Amino acid sequence: MDLINVGFGNFVSAHHLITIVSPDSAPIKRIINEARDRGVLIDATHGRRTRAAVIMTALTLSCPPSSPKRLPVAWETRTKWSEVNNAKYVAA
Repeated sequence: MDLINVGFGNFVSAHHLITIVSPDSAPIKRIINEARDRGVLIDATHGRRTRAAVIMTALTLSCPPSSPKRLPVAWETRTKWSEVNNAKYVAA
């Protein structure tokens, strides 16, 4: 299983990723609010500003603190679950 580091030691599955978008537009803000209301929003911001919305399969939405420009870099450096599960891995 490939994982993408979205910041603060939070990971999303690369296999469930559909798109990464900026949360600044009104339609994306509506999607975020609807996901929060339905209970499928994963807020990974740790109280910081939402800088990206990661839309995943199973109608799940993740809001990481990382910018949409940084997440493709995280995609290129994605990590195998065995490496994360292994105590040797330290998130950047």
